[in-house]
Amino acid sequence: MRPIIAIIPFLLILIVAVPSFAQEEEKPEWVVGKMSTKLVRGVTNIATSPAELPKQTYLTVCNDGAVGYVTGPLKGIGMTVYRAFIGVVETVFFLVPQPGYYDSTINPTYVWQGWEPRGRQPVIADASGQDIQAQEKGMTP
Repeated sequence: MRPIIAIIPFLLILIVAVPSFAQEEEKPEWVVGKMSTKLVRGVTNIATSPAELPKQTYLTVCNDGAVGYVTGPLKGIGMTVYRAFIGVVETVFFLVPQPGYYDSTINPTYVWQGWEPRGRQPVIADASGQDIQAQEKGMTP
């Protein structure tokens, strides 16, 4: 009798816990879409990695001034190698759902993103070409 009483709480926990592990399986076309996105992202990062050289030079000059002409190309070389390496990894392992289930490994995802210097926000204009942010601050008539 005592072993039966000991088994009952275990069975209750098992009955409650098992449905919590049930997950809806993902559709195959969704998984294939994510895999193809990862493959294209990897190939794109390999092909566009040399653009990190002018990008990092521009950003470093904007943020640090004249010293950026020296340190910017060095950062650009490092980021070129890093982006190309990440592109190779994503291309080779595009079938593997890592990291974060086919999410990008590098931020920004592509070299053409993130060209805004630190501390500067892109200007948002309305249909007439007026700066919306300046209008909100009362800086334009």
